[in-house]
Amino acid sequence: MLPLVLGLLIFFLVHLAPTQVDLKRGLIERFGLLGYKAIFSALSLVGLVLIVVGYGKLQVMAGKNPEIWTPPVWTRHLTFLFMIPAMVLLVAAYVPSRIRTIVKHPMLAAIKFWAAGHLLANGDLASILLFGSFLAYAVYDRISVKQRVVMQPSAPSNAGWFNDALVVAGGLALYVFMLTIGHARLIGVPLLPGWY
Repeated sequence: MLPLVLGLLIFFLVHLAPTQVDLKRGLIERFGLLGYKAIFSALSLVGLVLIVVGYGKLQVMAGKNPEIWTPPVWTRHLTFLFMIPAMVLLVAAYVPSRIRTIVKHPMLAAIKFWAAGHLLANGDLASILLFGSFLAYAVYDRISVKQRVVMQPSAPSNAGWFNDALVVAGGLALYVFMLTIGHARLIGVPLLPGWY
């Protein structure tokens, strides 16, 4: 449990720094913009590695990851639905489109759908810590964005319907990939029988 908790602490403490405008400004003044970005990236990577390793170990160690609640089967189907907008919004975060303009912060919205869906389908302590932390962070960060001058929503996009269609098609393709192959290969948990 320690690597997971330590990884979550490192990852989110690093990601909370930009939400504090004065703290971020002070760090940039002290280390320079490149130094700040390098430290931010390095610590984020350390946190992420600890999260992945810690969560993975807890999934295979009997008795170390207690089941807090047993999700009913229908929650898994709901998770499949939540992941459709999560994947579309994830693509929208990187492709200029009217979808990105309307949503304003599609990455945070994608994290919310992803985390909420996985909280519904997983009742073990490690999953509650992992997905609950990401959900809480996304909600906090979205609220704090409104109060920050530094991180403004993306400028209105001149992109037309083609980019919107590209975002939706890319999100659906990513969804199908994760559903059939990606989740099994990357996470080690097959979602559809016979595909792994």
